[in-house]
Amino acid sequence: MVDNNTIMESGKCIECGAKETDGLSCYEMFQFPLVWEHNDSKLYALHFWLVSCYMIQHPSNYTEDGYMHLVDLFTEAYDHEWDISFILRKNRELVSKIGKVTNPLPNCKRERLYRKWSMTIEDLYIGGEENAINKINKWKEQIRKDLKSQ
Repeated sequence: MVDNNTIMESGKCIECGAKETDGLSCYEMFQFPLVWEHNDSKLYALHFWLVSCYMIQHPSNYTEDGYMHLVDLFTEAYDHEWDISFILRKNRELVSKIGKVTNPLPNCKRERLYRKWSMTIEDLYIGGEENAINKINKWKEQIRKDLKSQ
């Protein structure tokens, strides 16, 4: 299965390893919590973490510098417990120094490498809207642990 953003082979994302669930790719599952955020301001407050977790697991969306920026920003924000306004301010400051952040190649021409992750968007999607806040918090913890073990 190929959508415009992910490639699923044998029912799994070839980058993050999320299993196809309810006929949905990992990118399609990612759309659900983005909608759920509109129903809950506490969930929306975790938007940076939701998007960062997903994007860290899909580096083909970024240039090498853009991906390193995302990982560094995530790590610093997590380790130092930065509040969202500081994270966003820091992001704007750093992105202006990088240049191109997103991968300019057409989606079908991007190199994708598989990496095993402890948790993916599949876990958040399966947990449903009522568990999304807890699942995002768990996901960011797992991403941080996985990044340390690289």
